[in-house]
Amino acid sequence: MLDLSVELEAILSGHQNPIYTIENGPNPNEILTGGNDKGVVLWDLDKMAFNKVLLPVQASVYALHYISSLNCLCIGERSGTINIFSFEKNEIIATLTFHEKPVFDLNHLESKNELLAASEDGTVSIWCLKTFKKLHHIQLSRQTVRTIAISPNKKLVAFGAKDAQIHLYDANDYSFKYLLKEHTLPITSMCFSPDGKYFLSGGRDAKLNIYETINFSLVEQIVAHMYTIYSIAYHPRLPFFATGSRDKSIKLWDASSFRLIKTISFEKGYDAHKLSINKLIWNRNADQLISVGDEKLAFIWNVKAN
Repeated sequence: MLDLSVELEAILSGHQNPIYTIENGPNPNEILTGGNDKGVVLWDLDKMAFNKVLLPVQASVYALHYISSLNCLCIGERSGTINIFSFEKNEIIATLTFHEKPVFDLNHLESKNELLAASEDGTVSIWCLKTFKKLHHIQLSRQTVRTIAISPNKKLVAFGAKDAQIHLYDANDYSFKYLLKEHTLPITSMCFSPDGKYFLSGGRDAKLNIYETINFSLVEQIVAHMYTIYSIAYHPRLPFFATGSRDKSIKLWDASSFRLIKTISFEKGYDAHKLSINKLIWNRNADQLISVGDEKLAFIWNVKAN
């Protein structure tokens, strides 16, 4: 099992309200955050400082998704609106309106040029990224669809819902494939392993479920946290992943054995979150884990294998 060292590099402040989501920016030294403020914020990781408010928004931001091939940022708002911001033009180039309730997650299928949006209205909408027109939508549940995950080979897409069920669809034609019902409370996070062998899900039941992807049978269920697991993020190169929770802790897990390696929390002696952790991402070009949450701050963690 890996031996990992963790050091706090910086704490970024500037938001006036809870931060719900974070995304890598167009450049290696940039990240973007959104939350219960009236703007999406761009941060400079070289200076570890606020750069600028990228753009104002009309409602809380629940989802950010950067598409490198288009050099644009997709922004899902509490209002149900999805805005597409072009970094090249430095302006919103499209506003997508279909959902009348919040958009909680966004993802895209690059080979099909399609954007997927999950909403509190129980639907997933699919949009053409060339015309920005809605192609169709899937009514998955009578309750919120909270999270989207796409397999590394781009053949499967998973949708996690408030009804504690995970719906898996064929990414080519959106035909139904599997329904996973091992959680007892709403699904709040999901992730495929980089090699595509495993599918992980976290829920309000504090459980981390691990499925093999041959037939999506459950291979392990771990009570990983005390409360809701809001985020799961694999390291981009090394064989471990992180989970972040409402219990204010980040946990690092071995990707092969699924054993706990390290806990990052205030109780463990770190200058860490004191309120709910809402989202984790890895900096694409550095061994940095970045966490955001309800105390309006972004924490930059240096995580290295010894």
